[in-house]
Amino acid sequence: MTDPRIIRIAAALIEDGTGRSLLVRKAGTHAFMQAGGKIEPGETPVAALIRELDEEIGLSVAESELHPIGRFSAPAAHEPDHRVDAHVFHLRTDQQPMPAAEIAEALWVDPAQVDRMPLAPLTRAYILPAWRDNAGVRI
Repeated sequence: MTDPRIIRIAAALIEDGTGRSLLVRKAGTHAFMQAGGKIEPGETPVAALIRELDEEIGLSVAESELHPIGRFSAPAAHEPDHRVDAHVFHLRTDQQPMPAAEIAEALWVDPAQVDRMPLAPLTRAYILPAWRDNAGVRI
C-alpha cells in the first residue's frame, strides 16, 4: 500500500461575532468545510489564505486579522487516498461572503445546526471542536 498524497492547505475558522461560523461547499460536492485552499509553491500559509478568501468568497482580509489555531492533518474530503495538511487560522469578521470560483454555497451556522450537516473530516475532527471549546473567545 502506498502512502496517501498530502495536500497542503490553509483554512479559516471564520466567525461573525454572534456565535455563528462560516462553512462553504464546493460545486459538485456534498461536504461543508472551512473556506481556504491549496498553498502554492513559494507561498506562505497566511498569503495563501488571504488569496483564497478573496477568490472563493470575496473577503478582503489583512494578515493582522488572522490568528493561528494550529496545524492539523485529516483525510481529504473529496479526494480519495489523499490527506490534507492544514494550517488553520481564526478570523472574526462582519463581511458577508459572496460565493465565487468553485464555491457553490456559503452558510453561517450555529453550533446546534452543524452536527446535522455533512462535514469534511478536518472540519468535524479539529476545527469545530476548537470553535466549540473557545465559543465567544478570540482563538
